[in-house]
Amino acid sequence: MGHFVTVATCSLNQWALDWVGNCERIIQSIQKAKTASAKIRVGPELEVTGYGCYDHYLEGDTYLHAWEMLAKIIQHEDSQDILLDIGMPVMHQNLRFNCRVLVYNKSIVLIRPKMSLANDGNYREMRWFTAWAKPRTLEQFYLPQMISRITGQKTVPFGDALISTFDTCLGVETCEELFVPDSPHD
Repeated sequence: MGHFVTVATCSLNQWALDWVGNCERIIQSIQKAKTASAKIRVGPELEVTGYGCYDHYLEGDTYLHAWEMLAKIIQHEDSQDILLDIGMPVMHQNLRFNCRVLVYNKSIVLIRPKMSLANDGNYREMRWFTAWAKPRTLEQFYLPQMISRITGQKTVPFGDALISTFDTCLGVETCEELFVPDSPHD
């Protein structure tokens, strides 16, 4: 028989390009999750940068600063002994992706790019991001040196995968992926 695990889902008041403020709110949410005895903390989509960065997603500095903030988050003492699911943009093989970065004890377990982008009504994700078109496929992602110094990792898995533990299996989906006919959980 398995055991129960508390999952903390966070709806944060993030602001576009508010690097310090967004980082502080993410760390506060991790602290609250741990206070609630959560073993997994799931944050909102693009929480590091804020969702509404628009054409700033086309700028390299946006990705650099996102990694700088992730470095602060994963080094923080409260970010240990809890699986963190953090939303941020990631550049991989010269393509921009809307990603979930899964971190545990200063190690990046997986970078999971979004496979179905919202592109109707008010949403224009295809203007800024590429959808991951390789279901159940992993590639190697070369980490920035600032992250490698913290994690001791040079590369991490990037793509569509599940995370298996001794007693469970975890997968992540982001927003639009839940609503499309060929959703990843099928």
